[in-house]
Amino acid sequence: MSTQEKIEKMLKKTEVILAAGGEKRVAKQHASGKLTARERIAALLDEGSFVELDRFVHHRCTNFGQEKKDLPGEGVTTGYGTVDGRLVYVFAQDFTVEGGSLGEMHANKIVKVQRLALKMGAPIVGMNDSGGARIQEAIDALSGYGKIFFENTIGSGVIPQISAIMGPSAGGAVYSPALTDFIYMVKNTSEMFITGPLVVKSVTGEEVTKEALGGAMTHNTKSGVAHFAAENDEDCIKQIRYLLSFLPSNNMEGAPVVETGDDPMRTCDELTTLIPDNSNAPYDMYDVIKAIVDNGEYYENMKFWATNIITCFARMDGQTVGIIANQPKVMAGCLDINASDKSARFIRFCDAFGIPLLNLVDVPGFLPGTVQEYGGIIRHGAKMLYAYSEATVPKITLVTRKAYGGSYLAMCSGDLGADQVIAWPTAEIAVMGPAGAANIIFKKDEPAAKKQHTDDYVERFATPYIAAERGMVDMVIEPKNSRAVIINALQMLQTKRETRPAKRHGNIPL
Repeated sequence: MSTQEKIEKMLKKTEVILAAGGEKRVAKQHASGKLTARERIAALLDEGSFVELDRFVHHRCTNFGQEKKDLPGEGVTTGYGTVDGRLVYVFAQDFTVEGGSLGEMHANKIVKVQRLALKMGAPIVGMNDSGGARIQEAIDALSGYGKIFFENTIGSGVIPQISAIMGPSAGGAVYSPALTDFIYMVKNTSEMFITGPLVVKSVTGEEVTKEALGGAMTHNTKSGVAHFAAENDEDCIKQIRYLLSFLPSNNMEGAPVVETGDDPMRTCDELTTLIPDNSNAPYDMYDVIKAIVDNGEYYENMKFWATNIITCFARMDGQTVGIIANQPKVMAGCLDINASDKSARFIRFCDAFGIPLLNLVDVPGFLPGTVQEYGGIIRHGAKMLYAYSEATVPKITLVTRKAYGGSYLAMCSGDLGADQVIAWPTAEIAVMGPAGAANIIFKKDEPAAKKQHTDDYVERFATPYIAAERGMVDMVIEPKNSRAVIINALQMLQTKRETRPAKRHGNIPL
């Protein structure tokens, strides 16, 4: 066989692989509102940057007639390219080939790019669209999942790992995404569940649709499994590119610094009148965030779940920051089980990748009630205490209004390692609500005296000044100067060095 004949053979093999599952299956994929695996990769990566690996990998299964099947690319496309010029590894399961099912060699392709991403210190994006394990390959498929899970765990905190659920993901297949840092789901086409509706009905008698059981908004609003929701494949990929712009490539690098054109010394006059005179009246913490960050631009994580707390990425003077903020408009900003889990995970991600933390505090306490106590609010709330105490990145806390008791500690007080604690004059930093405290202290007083004593107590203690007198608050500032003061603190903290005792790892109260 001549060299030219060998080249032609290679090109024919390539043509078959690039055709994936064939025209009919590709058309069906498009008809269901989904892009193909290669289209997804092309949309994610910079044009012309994709380098495919393991294109010619083939399974070796001989069970149930599998030896007669030629599965192009083994149902997954893998390789690397760039996003905004930065190296990113990628894999995309191909639903047009055997339903994107995972077998031994399919898994090996994914594991290879996972290991390469870890070696090179580059993010990895997995686009999941799979019917699950390839049953014909039995234990080999199961072993493949195990290897993927292991690599997910080894890479955790070293490189950003992003999962996009862009079709079905069921059974063991859901655990690789669950081990990654962020999960995207696409409305109306994504599915995630351990057991599908038929199994649920046979075991529990419950009747539920796939969408209600494991659709995008189910996991974005009810379970907290997913972090972002997208309108379609294109929107999902656009969002992933946007997220990557905030993140470093690995835990040894800094996040990209972006020239935003927003004056770091800009005053925020709108904040002067934001806080209502009635301390029990709500306001919108998003207004604070939009006022102080560069160009009012932020990217919110878990926007639809545990909405009493806000977690988002933003830039201040071009530098990425992670923001954790109580939302007074929802449950008065109280911390509950879900808010504790949401914020603790976000804090730990930011700490792992060297992203400074900005905490915006208006918290009256932990949510009371039997549901919370029986659900383990003590254990869940402790996750926040642990995450903040463990974190060694720059930590800046701004108290806008209420900061009571243990919930204030859980929002990163100075005692939990905040490097700068800043307060507005409207701040109320106390062991509990001053009015409630006064009722306890002066409960035996006559009504007239009790009212006077209570008013005096509130006047004295519903302020930031007792904490400031003790050095627990570093500065009390005009709200309009918040942006400039925070950016100045971030600049000061750029050389921060802090270590923790050597240990295998801590034991976070999971």
